[in-house]
Amino acid sequence: MNNLTKLQKIDLDNIWHPCSQMKDYESFPPIVLKSGKGAYLIDENDKKYLDAVSSWWVNIFGHSNQKINDALYNQANTLEHAIFANFSHKPAIELSRSILEVVPNGLSKIFFGDNGSSAVEIALKLSFQYHQQIGKTTKTRFVALTNAYHGETIGALSVSGCELYNKIYKPLLLDIFRPTGPDCYRCPYGKCRDNCDAECFEHMEKLLSEKHNEISGVIVEPLVQCAAGMMIYSPVYLKKLRAACDKYDVHLIADEIAVGFGRTGKMFACEHANITPDIMCVSKGLTAGYMPLSLAIMTDTIYDAFYDDYDTMKAFLHSHSYSGNPLGCAIAVETLKMFKNENTIENNIAKSEFIKEQITEKLLDIPYVGEFRQIGMIGAIELVMDKETKEPFDSKKRVGYEIYKIALSKGVLLRPLGNIVYFMPPYIVNEDDITFMIDVAKESIIEYLKRENIM
Repeated sequence: MNNLTKLQKIDLDNIWHPCSQMKDYESFPPIVLKSGKGAYLIDENDKKYLDAVSSWWVNIFGHSNQKINDALYNQANTLEHAIFANFSHKPAIELSRSILEVVPNGLSKIFFGDNGSSAVEIALKLSFQYHQQIGKTTKTRFVALTNAYHGETIGALSVSGCELYNKIYKPLLLDIFRPTGPDCYRCPYGKCRDNCDAECFEHMEKLLSEKHNEISGVIVEPLVQCAAGMMIYSPVYLKKLRAACDKYDVHLIADEIAVGFGRTGKMFACEHANITPDIMCVSKGLTAGYMPLSLAIMTDTIYDAFYDDYDTMKAFLHSHSYSGNPLGCAIAVETLKMFKNENTIENNIAKSEFIKEQITEKLLDIPYVGEFRQIGMIGAIELVMDKETKEPFDSKKRVGYEIYKIALSKGVLLRPLGNIVYFMPPYIVNEDDITFMIDVAKESIIEYLKRENIM
């Protein structure tokens, strides 16, 4: 701690960083950034870091993107914020039109929130209030999968299934139905995600058939349970879930916050299964990593249950101070323009293939790589103690964290998820960036394994 820079010392004297045990910072202090450009972050000593995780999955078009900078600048000089109750503005109106052009067919109304967690809270409240207002008052509970992650506020944390984040708060949380979800790497049915019939759906089917009178909605991360370790599952599961929700009169809530906006190779992950949820939550890539903004997008059926005379008290009385913030909306409008004008989804196909080629060539021969899984611009390496039995490394070893520290020293930001090293780079990365990213990942994994006398 004696070698801290002035800014690092001030930081540690005053700031509590997210998702961190602050005692770790005694030996590994925060890296103080001064700028970012393209796919790289630059610290106060001018060292560059390839942002291989898109700064928590939000940055899709690179840091300090000039087109987005200009959109933000122009909007800031026009209208920075205004109350969104009984007022509107051009950026929000343009965003509503643009987003409804690209979401799954049938979604038609938009409610604005601040961030991903708030979008999930909005969706849960909408679903619950909907059923209360149409007379199905027994439908008061929600269903979420094992290993799910949906955010950090109380409702969002309730439907999350990762005990690392919510175990201590259990006395505060909602009572959630939690059927066993897909685990394709350790599939108990001996199937493969690429050609299975989602046999694991039987757990959800059984629950819905038995408890549907109590269930308001099912919330899922379509195709990828991200915080659980980029656990990718079959689109067949989503097709079956949509059919079951229809059968049992239960809302399907799609949490596309992390997987939306091109991450899986399509604009939204639900498109892989050709389904439309009743409510879809989006955030993160919506503003390309620039501003907090989220949307809960729903069907007319849900909206219509709230549309009535005021004295019926059916209005959705939910609000955020920054609902419909013009700065965030202007950025989102520009983001969607860039998708359209720059053929982003199509261009990502070649990049995702190159990532796959590089990992297949350079990482799969490491004996402790249990699985490489990928969909679109999301790739993950799961490290295991035993490749045959798939026995994981002891969590106390903090394998991913140690590899992360080594990779940072080599100039790549590879923030891990337990024993999983994952890749979710900005869409602007080129082949040189990808090669550098994979080379450093390989070097860092091997360096750690040798240092611990594992390899």
